[in-house]
Amino acid sequence: QGFERTAKQNFGGGNTAWEERKLSKYETSEIRLMEIVEGLCESSSFECNHMVEEHEEQLETWWFKRKTKHPDLHKWFCIETIKVCCPKGTFGRDCNSCVGGSERPCHGNGVCDGDGTRGGDGKCSCNHGYTGEFCLDCTDGHFSAARNDTFSLCTECHTSCKTCTGATNQDCHECKEGWREDDQEACVDVDECSGEPSPCREDQYCLNADGSYSCRACDNVCSGCTGAGADRCQSCAGGYHRSEGTCADVDECSQSDPVCTEDNQKCINTHGSYMCVCTGGYEEKDGKCVHTVPPG
Repeated sequence: QGFERTAKQNFGGGNTAWEERKLSKYETSEIRLMEIVEGLCESSSFECNHMVEEHEEQLETWWFKRKTKHPDLHKWFCIETIKVCCPKGTFGRDCNSCVGGSERPCHGNGVCDGDGTRGGDGKCSCNHGYTGEFCLDCTDGHFSAARNDTFSLCTECHTSCKTCTGATNQDCHECKEGWREDDQEACVDVDECSGEPSPCREDQYCLNADGSYSCRACDNVCSGCTGAGADRCQSCAGGYHRSEGTCADVDECSQSDPVCTEDNQKCINTHGSYMCVCTGGYEEKDGKCVHTVPPG
């Protein structure tokens, strides 16, 4: 990356021709080497920075004397000289080939432990959908769409299948939980919401989904419901009544029989209820509205 980043740079003084005449070419200069070396490590990597500092002299030797014959810095420095790296697709002290070979470690379906380093054991960590020592087998929920001794393509089953041989819901070996086999031997959704009793609480309604269901809270105007909204109530909650197919607020304050019976009280309607408050010039004391005594 440092080579690419500095490839089109110069000394930065504004007069490239003069600088290169007096200071030699930037392309092969020590300044460019320093900029490349500074970019070799992430700023937070103490180990990498320490290693670069420790082998600074060897890096300079490569830059001025070996670069033409050994143009690949990573190979010359990291793999062949200080021997802390391995070529891609190999691992361990002797840079052995990963499982599946160095060209396609883990047969292209996983990650080789220690790949490119002098550590690791070369074992494969398989990608999603793949399993086995060589990452050639398919996990549950996937089927083998193509396979030979060195290649395997595992494809996801239909969402209804636990195991399968193909991509449709008729290719299931076994249905997942929340699905059942129909007369055509296809896995279809189980509608948990159609059964009795409902799997949800009395203040909830059931919403079916593919392979599952959810319980949603009824509208607060309802006492039991079959769906969302005030028009899906089985009955109305206290303080509400049925009106034109929906549950609406009862205005207790407009009823013929007064609900606020104390002297100097007035009624204020609220959603699903009401309040009794003292009229102007009066305040509540011990459940009674008494005349407000002016201060002083």
